[in-house]
Formats: sequence, structure tokens, C-alpha cells
Amino acid sequence: MKFAVIGAGGLGGYLGGRLAAAGHDVSFLARYAHLAALRRNGLTLIDVDGTARVIPVRVTDDPSSVGAVDAVLLAVKTWQLDEALTALPPLSGSHTAVITVQNGVEAPHQVARRIGQEAVLPGVAKVIAMLTEPGTVRHAGGAGALDLAEWDNRPTTRTERIRAALTSAGIATTAPIDIWAELWTKFMFITPAGGLGALTDTTFGPLRERPGTRRLLQAAMAEIEQLAAAHGIGLPHNIVAATMAFVDRQPYDGTTSLHRDITAGRRSEIDAWTGAVVRLGARTGTPTPVNSVVHEALGLRESTSR
Repeated sequence: MKFAVIGAGGLGGYLGGRLAAAGHDVSFLARYAHLAALRRNGLTLIDVDGTARVIPVRVTDDPSSVGAVDAVLLAVKTWQLDEALTALPPLSGSHTAVITVQNGVEAPHQVARRIGQEAVLPGVAKVIAMLTEPGTVRHAGGAGALDLAEWDNRPTTRTERIRAALTSAGIATTAPIDIWAELWTKFMFITPAGGLGALTDTTFGPLRERPGTRRLLQAAMAEIEQLAAAHGIGLPHNIVAATMAFVDRQPYDGTTSLHRDITAGRRSEIDAWTGAVVRLGARTGTPTPVNSVVHEALGLRESTSR
């Protein structure tokens, strides 16, 4: 299959690199030092066990030089989406699928408003990968998986072909019963853990072990559960307990990308995580007191650290 990857950082580099190594036609869109490094040296993928391999890749900063593709992996951060969408027209044919892999629940809708729902495949990535230096991506953990579906969850030939390509590249993938429930399930994990972890500047271990912060995690998750119900999303009745159990299985010293970005003084995805909870809560009349406090406090911390 022919793929384009917009956002050749940690996640895009991992997914696109594995697809390219499996023999698929993959073009990366990159800029600046990352573009130069990929052109000069190829993409270096470092696996969880520390094994490194160099993958020759096709890279450009000009989407018109790529042409129409079967699928676009839209792997930029949420705050980069508006700019990234300007690269889509030269890559899009009548059947091109645009796979959104952003954290949060609003990105597919944001993309669909620009290009139409029929072109968008909402996706849920389950991998921890990061750009350690220009041209080098490290897989730090997670299953190395990408689940995706059509907007209405119906089976189609294009989703089957994309899943087959992912499987051939060693990327686990399934056909979810409800991709929106999957998106909200991930949202329920990353948002409270990321927000409270960044706010307290602590890792998963202390956050879940201290009784007070554990109760805050559960309360923030319960707010998201109620918010999902307000949007007609069917989540399991035990979703908060199951999500807390997932938090308990995370590495003691683990952190989220939101926490790492704020700590490093980089622009974070706070607006797409806790900000989305507050916005959607106000829109539906769903109370979100814990997430609202986290959002305001982190917004202040980010603005001062940057």
C-alpha cells in the first residue's frame, strides 16, 4: 500500500518506519533538522530491548511531490492539526483514508469538518514512542498497536487492506466493535493520569498509591464516564475500576507525554485533554469539577514554564 505520514515524530516514525521496513511505499513529511537527518541517514528505530536498526525512507517537505496515497497517517500533536491539514489536498484521491491517531476525542471531528467524515478513519494508537533526536525514534513501551475503523464502524475493503498492511509490519490491529468507545476508553486513562501527574509532578507509582490522589484519579475518571454517557458513548459499567486497574499496571516511574512536555517547557496537549473535558462538560451540562481545577492549574503552570 501507499502511505503518507504527516508528523514523523515518535508515533509517526514508529508506525511509518515499520510499514516502510515491511516493504510498503511510505513517504514521510518532515521539516528542519528532522528532515535533514532522515534524508542523510534514514530512520533509526530503537526497539524496547535497545536493538537499533536503520530504515531507508522517502522523506520530503513538499506533499505535492508525493501525490495521492491510499492512506495518510495523521500523527501530529493536536495543536498542530490545523497546519497539518493544509498538506492533505495533494495527498488525497477519491478513496484516500486519513487515519487520526491523536490523543483525545475531538481530533476526528476537527479533521472531518475540513475534509468530510467519509475520508476519516478514527484510530487509537497503543504505543509509547518518542523522538530522541532528529532521525531517531525509540519504542519505549506499549503494545505497538493501532486500531481503526470507519466513522460508523462498518466493515469496508479499505479498512481491511490497511489492517493487513499493519499486520504485515508487525503492528497489532483489530476491528473494534465501536471505535468511539475505544477512543473514550483511552481518553479516560490518559487525561486524569496525565493531568494529575503533571500537576503533582509525580509518576504513576506515587500517584496511584497515595490515597488522596488515587481518589482524585477515580473522581476525574467518573466525570469522563458521565461525559461519555452525555455524548451517547456506551462504555462498560465497570469502566472506572478497569481503568484504575490499568493505571496500576503501568511502570512505577512512568509518565505521560503531557507530563513530559510540560516539565520540559514544551507546548503540551492540555487543551485536547483536560481542556476538552471542561469544554464538552460545559456544552452538555455535565459537571467536571476535578478536571476543571486540573485544567486551570496546569494552564497556569504551562504558561509560566514556557
